[in-house]
Amino acid sequence: MTDRELLDRAAEAMRRSYSPYSRFPVGAAIECADGAVFTGCNIENSALGATMCAEAAAVACAVSAGNRNFTRIAIISEGADYCYPCGGCRQILNEFAPELEVLCARGDGRYVSYRLSAFLPMPFSAQ
Repeated sequence: MTDRELLDRAAEAMRRSYSPYSRFPVGAAIECADGAVFTGCNIENSALGATMCAEAAAVACAVSAGNRNFTRIAIISEGADYCYPCGGCRQILNEFAPELEVLCARGDGRYVSYRLSAFLPMPFSAQ
């Protein structure tokens, strides 16, 4: 799957976002080593702590299906700035793939690519 195809899957998920409070829809698509792709969108709640980020939703879908070996994730929002994972999502992603490639896109489709370790240089780890 190309970067653009993965970003398109994330954009499709973003359109399903439930974000009435922030009005900041986000979509994510995570690719597994076996080629499977799982998507997620942010799901807000009036009890802020119950809100789920798009990245966490995508990871939850993948893990629930038995996939834990991730290679890339694409994250997109409608905004003019690149959409980066929050601190909590950085730690969630690190649990499974410390060297994950992270594609961060903005509303016009442009994107940048980083390794997760660039965002989270000293993560908590079970190792």
